[in-house]
Amino acid sequence: MTRAADPRGAEMTTANTEGRLPVTTHYDVRRDAEGHRYLEPFVKGFDLTRIPLLNKGTAFTHEEREKLGLDGLIAPQVDSLNTLVDRLYRDYVQVQKPLDKHVFLRHLQDRNEVLFYALLAAHVEEMLPIVYTPTVGQAVQEFSKIYRVPRGLMLSTDNIERAEQALDNVPLNDVRIIVATDSSAILGIGDQGFGGMGISIGKLSLYVVAGGVGPDKTLPVELDVGTNRQDLLDDPDYLGVHHKRLTGDEYLAFVDRFVEATRKRYPKAIIQWEDFSRDAAFTVLERYRKVVPSFNDDIQGTGAVVLAGVLNACRLKGERLRDQRIVLHGAGAGGIGVTDALRRGLMREGLSDEEARARLFVLDQTGLLLSDRNLEAYKRTYAHDPASLGFSYAGRAPSLLETVQGAKATILVGLSGVARAFGEDVVKAVHANTAQPIVFPLSNPTANCEALPGDVLRWTDGAALVSTGSPFAPVELNGKTYPIGQGNNAFIFPGLGFGAILAGAREITDEMVLEAAYALADYTARTHPDRLYPPVDELPAASIEVAVRVIQQTLRDGVAQEKGLDGLDEAALTDLVRAKFWVPKYLPFRAPAQEGRQA
Repeated sequence: MTRAADPRGAEMTTANTEGRLPVTTHYDVRRDAEGHRYLEPFVKGFDLTRIPLLNKGTAFTHEEREKLGLDGLIAPQVDSLNTLVDRLYRDYVQVQKPLDKHVFLRHLQDRNEVLFYALLAAHVEEMLPIVYTPTVGQAVQEFSKIYRVPRGLMLSTDNIERAEQALDNVPLNDVRIIVATDSSAILGIGDQGFGGMGISIGKLSLYVVAGGVGPDKTLPVELDVGTNRQDLLDDPDYLGVHHKRLTGDEYLAFVDRFVEATRKRYPKAIIQWEDFSRDAAFTVLERYRKVVPSFNDDIQGTGAVVLAGVLNACRLKGERLRDQRIVLHGAGAGGIGVTDALRRGLMREGLSDEEARARLFVLDQTGLLLSDRNLEAYKRTYAHDPASLGFSYAGRAPSLLETVQGAKATILVGLSGVARAFGEDVVKAVHANTAQPIVFPLSNPTANCEALPGDVLRWTDGAALVSTGSPFAPVELNGKTYPIGQGNNAFIFPGLGFGAILAGAREITDEMVLEAAYALADYTARTHPDRLYPPVDELPAASIEVAVRVIQQTLRDGVAQEKGLDGLDEAALTDLVRAKFWVPKYLPFRAPAQEGRQA
């Protein structure tokens, strides 16, 4: 294999004998005559140990050490992957602070990626809160301080005009999933500037361990358009660009350049838009969703996972979704996304669009959305006419308590980012409307949660069906244990993305996202009929079911481009998804036939 000039000016490795580019500029994944996979590295010796996807540490065999120029560079003992996982876990449990645990895992990922995923897969329920919410929120805030090794693509106002060149510098040749953020609205902690790269890295870790996407098919992206945080701009240690955020046409031109360059470099890639501010989130989604297969996890992923939990709560009550009246506190990207998903769920149960909207009551920081208020465009869809509201209120708009009482709410969902917004009076007001209130205080991180699950259960004498966005321990009340369901987007986006990849979807349709919600609800009802969500350690199993249903929906929607799928039944599709699901294991190395090749 030789190297040839790329017509865009960069160098790239030429196609191999199978007519495709190698997986990366550092190695390729090949199959032998019996179909077994192996690695063909394009680097040797010390350099090989510095590439996280190639490094095995002490798991290199004696034969590999000799052939790959590693003899004498590694401790003599040869360990198995399981031995290394056990050893690292013993070290991990000695680390006390959550942020230090996060740094421990990130450093492992940056030096030995297969080992990182094997450790994460073995302890996913314990480590998910560390690599993802809530600890990732602190990691994002501290990103410039804990930054050690570059990972992913960093586009800023300093280099956006060279976006194609920057993408050519990425050593991965077959990226299939990208998580891109502009860091303008991270979790419930707002503008985090350059630090948002931490959320993209964390999300992609879940795509791998829970969604079966190979790590060399993933790319985290930071779109650094500036920050409006003066404290960051004044901090000499802040690693992002030191100017205010781009807005308007300048901002869209920046994202246009990113999308255009990405389509050229990775034509099969799906983009997950992550943690954009409410206005930008809707604008970016609608601007690009038919240009490149893409979705917004805060809008669509959140909506799908909440719908799945609400469907299971209704099942546990022995009622239908269409019988509920729903109050949603929070009208940002997540709040409107959840409202959209619930509206689609109500319509799936036979209601008209108008009837569905009449059962949904959305509040922002001012109060209930009303048509006589000056609202942003994305909120107007769910504004009620004050004249037909059917109940009175004291101020400019009904408060949360007035809305719960006046609308006779049976479901209360929180995506406001306002800690303790659901007081005892509000929760008891929902309980007054129904024997089993459904209360989902979902804001992340934990400090922003609208109510503590223990308080909600205590205020309702254990009657409430409760789910949160971050993990909470089971609640003990009156001699009974109540598991707290975690409405975590990780139950949706890995399977949604993996299914879309396998189908070669040219678009992520609303119907695909909705089907993902029903797949999760059905999986939970079948495997854990007494719960709102499955345990976190079942993320891979749930993702496989979501992926299968998403593939089926791509076929119904006519957006699948992968050949041969339409003739497969559900069992065959499940076998396909399982076969394609990446699992962490060390592949054997075979040195290239020619010596002296450079990466």
